[in-house]
Amino acid sequence: MSSESSFDIVSKMDMQELTNAINQTEKEIDNRFDFKNSKSSLKLEKDALIIASEDEYKLNAVIDILQTKMVKRGITLKNLDFGKIEPASMGSVRQRLGLKQGIDQDNAKKINILIRDSKLKVKSQIQGDQIRVTGKNRDDLQQIIQLLRKADLPLDLQFNNLK
Repeated sequence: MSSESSFDIVSKMDMQELTNAINQTEKEIDNRFDFKNSKSSLKLEKDALIIASEDEYKLNAVIDILQTKMVKRGITLKNLDFGKIEPASMGSVRQRLGLKQGIDQDNAKKINILIRDSKLKVKSQIQGDQIRVTGKNRDDLQQIIQLLRKADLPLDLQFNNLK
């Protein structure tokens, strides 16, 4: 019984849940008294979320509402990349929140080093924006998953295709 077991390490954001959180945020903005007659909006693009509002105070309030809705829906805030607040038309402001999808090369190298330093008998290789970990012992693979969950990495990791 010397078959290899493996799993993939990925970092993906659930876009449906994010869309739901954005819709809930828009509903709350429509219903709140402090946002009456304000022009606050959220716009989801392919790899970013654009938030616009009348002033920085309302912009920060919208971001706070959005973060609360995201946490309630189980979306981690680690995958958001906050851009700087920039002026927009007619005295309003906007902020771009980048959505991190996939594992970039620097973090992939850090994860590979963590796996190698664990001294467990597993192999890891970078495959695009994910990492495949293989080993003969499933317990070693489980220990790698626990090690990576405890590691303080700047992105949220999911573990797929445990075979």
